[in-house]
Amino acid sequence: MTVDQTHLSAIGDVAEALRARGMQVEQVLESGFITGSVPDDRRSALTAVDGVQSVDEQLDYQLPPPEEDIQ
Repeated sequence: MTVDQTHLSAIGDVAEALRARGMQVEQVLESGFITGSVPDDRRSALTAVDGVQSVDEQLDYQLPPPEEDIQ
């Protein structure tokens, strides 16, 4: 999550509101980010939280094994 500039001083309150909507909060970073996880069906509820600027999805990637040819 990215917290908007006007809510940085209340980032703890934003994190609590996210928890109330089902997010498992892992970190609250004073720089304006909250990390954690939430089931896909609850994700849209997070965008409605006052102070949330954006909900970003973690993208996973897998490097090929060392024995593979370089592409």
